[in-house]
Amino acid sequence: MSRRKARRMMNQINVVPYIDVMLVLLVIFMVTAPMTNPGLVELPQVGQAMKQATAPLVITIKADKSIELEGKNLTRDHLLKAVKDSMQQHPDQAVVIAADKNVIYDEVMGVMDLLKQNEVEKVGLLLKPAQ
Repeated sequence: MSRRKARRMMNQINVVPYIDVMLVLLVIFMVTAPMTNPGLVELPQVGQAMKQATAPLVITIKADKSIELEGKNLTRDHLLKAVKDSMQQHPDQAVVIAADKNVIYDEVMGVMDLLKQNEVEKVGLLLKPAQ
């Protein structure tokens, strides 16, 4: 009679093949990821109907806190009057604020708040794009 050894059940899983597969997948993804370009966006072109009819008013705040509107030095009261006069002629005209980078934030927000309180709706900031 041949005696057979009883097999013992193993309650462990050999994970080495799974680790090999994961490393291969990791290498594949690391190689192919730089080849994809998810940041490229195709922007639609704008027809003539979407272009603004009038150029925006540019309010310039210089480093010495002086305020200019189209090259003329103005006080805040005169600025508001000039903006309102222009808004009566062109109600859809936007207003942009171009401030020197050394002007404190409070000064820029003060001019923006003055315009908003006096019902100038389209107010924005003019920035220089990074190159």
